[in-house]
Amino acid sequence: MRVLVAGVGNVLRRDDGFGVYVAQLLAEQRPPPEVRVVDVGIGGIRLVHELLDRVDALVVIDAVDLGRPAGTILVVRPDVREPAGRDDLADMHYATPERAFMLARALGVLPDATWIVGCQPEDADGLGDGLTATLAHAVEPAAAEVRRLATELGARWEAPQ
Repeated sequence: MRVLVAGVGNVLRRDDGFGVYVAQLLAEQRPPPEVRVVDVGIGGIRLVHELLDRVDALVVIDAVDLGRPAGTILVVRPDVREPAGRDDLADMHYATPERAFMLARALGVLPDATWIVGCQPEDADGLGDGLTATLAHAVEPAAAEVRRLATELGARWEAPQ
């Protein structure tokens, strides 16, 4: 079982960088060899590029507006729509994960086992580095959800000591 864990976000836009911070924490926690943790930032094409090295499962971590209280973590399966035309697949530099998923599916590299570990942001539009206190407290619980998913998918990822 090969699992790709990808942190998504812009660390210069406060809580929008949530996925990147979680990915950094997970990388420090010594993932098992079958789990690759990457920070893809805001470049959707980077996520697709990582998927070209085939994996069995994908877990994306991102700040996601779910209309919930700030700091709420949800694990969801993305609804990947079919592209309406070429424009849906163009300009992947500033793509959302949803557009990257579309391109990955069109290329045949999006694994069936794809998950999003999302966290409701408090401030994803403000400029500045660092998370709000609410989301800073959600980093470890989100990392725990990623480790749980990877373990359920067959990786042997033990909780940090």
